[in-house]
Amino acid sequence: MEGNIVEMGQYIGAGLACMGMGGAAVGVGNVVGNFLSGALRNPSAAGGQTATMFIGIAFAEALGIFSFLVALLLMFAV
Repeated sequence: MEGNIVEMGQYIGAGLACMGMGGAAVGVGNVVGNFLSGALRNPSAAGGQTATMFIGIAFAEALGIFSFLVALLLMFAV
């Protein structure tokens, strides 16, 4: 009985850690949406900001990958 409670806690913790992946998806959408909004307002400046957009996407995705790793550690590390 006690092992089942520990396993349940691992799965609940992993599910809560996976909420960070949803947050990363929202962050990437926010970065790209703001870039597109600015690019449509001033298309001549969009080329110079593309690298900045990709850096923002990389940082947002890194947080999602970290939350995925925490979820895996909670599930499979004993």
